[in-house]
Amino acid sequence: MDSDLIKGSIEGDPKMQEALYQRYAAKMFAVCLRYAGNNDDAQDLLQEGFIKVFKNLAKFRNEGSFEGWIRRVFVNTSIEQYRRKVHLNSISEKEEMVIEDASVSVLDQLAERDIIQLVQDLSPGYRAVFNLYVIEGFSHKEIADMLHISEGTSKSQLARAKSILQKKVTEFLGEKRK
Repeated sequence: MDSDLIKGSIEGDPKMQEALYQRYAAKMFAVCLRYAGNNDDAQDLLQEGFIKVFKNLAKFRNEGSFEGWIRRVFVNTSIEQYRRKVHLNSISEKEEMVIEDASVSVLDQLAERDIIQLVQDLSPGYRAVFNLYVIEGFSHKEIADMLHISEGTSKSQLARAKSILQKKVTEFLGEKRK
């Protein structure tokens, strides 16, 4: 079915383009939401991502899944937007050594929307590194290359993000119990 949608979209058939959009919009919005600070920014990323998808659709070579290809377009779009808007705070190596890598073990007690909100509340730098490492599965070297930072900065940003999330989750769960 994707092959028909792709072919029709490349040929400029508006119905096929709409069907392709409808098929992937919700999943790609979820990707955008993880990187954006709010729904409006996520909507902008979704729009920009689909413009790139339709513009580059002919470049899809049917190597791997189409969903994987489109997801990569949206992750890259989100990272490009991040680079345009925000610069990570540089962290000295001494600070990097002090940061503890605290694990977030109670996330399974939260609803998905609560987790998304907690991640959205992170600063853009922490949010980007957290999403790329934890959600997308990139290595610190890959993240460093994508965001133009050092591997150490990527590691420390992740550690700080986890620490902040752990604190926020604890506070959130404490408030829910009251």
